[in-house]
Amino acid sequence: MKKVVIAVDSFKGCLSSSDIAKAVAEGIHHVIPGCEVIKVPIADGGEGTVEALTQATHGQVITIPVHNPFMQPIQASYGITGDGQTAVIEMSAASGLDLIPRKEGNVMHTTTYGTGELIADAIDRGCRNFIIGVGGSATNDAGVGMMQALGVRFTDDNGNEVEKGGKVLSAICHIDTRSQLPELSACTFHIATDVTNPFFGPQGAAHIFGPQKGGNEMQVEALDKGMKHLADLILETTGRDISDLPGAGAGGGMGGGCVAFLQAKISSGIELITEYIHFKEIISEADLVITGEGRIDRQTLFGKVPVGIARIAASQHIPVIAITGQVETDAETDKQLQQAGLSAIFPIHPAPVSLEEAMHPNYAFRNIRRTIEQTCRTLLIFVNKKVINTDHKI
Repeated sequence: MKKVVIAVDSFKGCLSSSDIAKAVAEGIHHVIPGCEVIKVPIADGGEGTVEALTQATHGQVITIPVHNPFMQPIQASYGITGDGQTAVIEMSAASGLDLIPRKEGNVMHTTTYGTGELIADAIDRGCRNFIIGVGGSATNDAGVGMMQALGVRFTDDNGNEVEKGGKVLSAICHIDTRSQLPELSACTFHIATDVTNPFFGPQGAAHIFGPQKGGNEMQVEALDKGMKHLADLILETTGRDISDLPGAGAGGGMGGGCVAFLQAKISSGIELITEYIHFKEIISEADLVITGEGRIDRQTLFGKVPVGIARIAASQHIPVIAITGQVETDAETDKQLQQAGLSAIFPIHPAPVSLEEAMHPNYAFRNIRRTIEQTCRTLLIFVNKKVINTDHKI
């Protein structure tokens, strides 16, 4: 093998995409010292998206004071690409579930205001293109808080500005954009998500994601009612119908809110990011692509990094192997993963271990390197015996 491309998603809570790529590269070079190894930090719009795109474009990470989902002051970061034009924002950085204590009823009060503050800061620094990953949010306010931070006024029937949080959605009667940041009209927004849920309804944001954010049955119903009310008001005010839009429910309705208020486009996160970094060109003439994520299961088929990478590589007849901390598939899923372009999947753990040990960064790093070394030795046996066929299937 002369050229190998590494594009592995982060193992959440364990190792970043860059750290994993370093371990993989060490494993390759230990067995094949002269191999050209290209490390590509990658993500699907969730955790690691800022790191992936700022590193890939030689950009920078900006850290500023904002407000968390409970309007408490925190520090949050976002990225600006190397050309200074594109801001890369993970919604979870300012509006994430991990930023507040888990408590029943939280979802009624949490706001996306902090995400709006990140956008405003990026605009002030000259960014006019935005990529926003909407995973891991603590909110179900449909992006209303974000727009409040950007100058939009949401008022009740008496003309009073509503408070913040999902609880106020049903009370909104008027949307006043006259004081919103004027630069917004010159901005382009792309929402990165692998979620296809609609804005409201049985499969909507409140019903599917509300319970994991602290919502009980009564609160989920109230939030869903508020989402429908807001969708109707948006249609009446702007002429934009987001009620059945796939992905509008992502981020507690942030997807739909961004489409309605910012004319955003919702895209598959992995497709958006690989297109932005020109991944097709990066893997040109590669002998092998190595991808992966912390857990590979049936959900991997739906917009996750390994399948997104495999499909691009398959279009160039390049074999792809995946590494993972845990694999849980059945025969049908294995078949579909193979059809998507994954030639093989390798769990990194050599023996049963506790979750705590498995998640320890040093332990995972060593096992990733060991797994890659063993894989490369196996491949070399086949290469030397010339039994890899011409269509690059391993």
